[in-house]
Amino acid sequence: MKNILCLGTLLLTFFVNSQAYSGKGDNKFYVGANFQEFATGVNVGYDHGLGENISVGLNSTYALDIPNGLEADFIDRFDIKARFNANLGSVFNLSDQFDVYPGLSLSLKNFGGHLGFRYFFSDGFGLYSEFGVAFATYSSERLTRAEEIHNQFVTNIGMIFNLN
Repeated sequence: MKNILCLGTLLLTFFVNSQAYSGKGDNKFYVGANFQEFATGVNVGYDHGLGENISVGLNSTYALDIPNGLEADFIDRFDIKARFNANLGSVFNLSDQFDVYPGLSLSLKNFGGHLGFRYFFSDGFGLYSEFGVAFATYSSERLTRAEEIHNQFVTNIGMIFNLN
């Protein structure tokens, strides 16, 4: 039994050759859940590799579940961001399957930053998690509770797909 387990593990390492970030021309699509204090929603995005450790992309979130009593229009629930990532998995000499990526974003609501992690189980499929915060909002006045959606600490978690 021990030999069969060792052989299976050895074969699995030969067949699993996934990369969390492969550099210039790398293309990723991700979809997941978004969690905030005043909302829970859907998060989708796309990243494109520009260089060995640099990627850019688009990310959009729509808040689906908001607390009772909070009135939020479509414009309060929706956000889209242009993103810049520094993919540091290779810099930190991590496994090819794992990547850490801090980044900056410019959205309809704010200028912010994020820290993300992704792990690929195969060439095409993995999981990601991100933590984001707004550095500056576009309103100089105090935000309403509806305007605070997407202008606070957020957590995203979901599936990521390699499009290469």
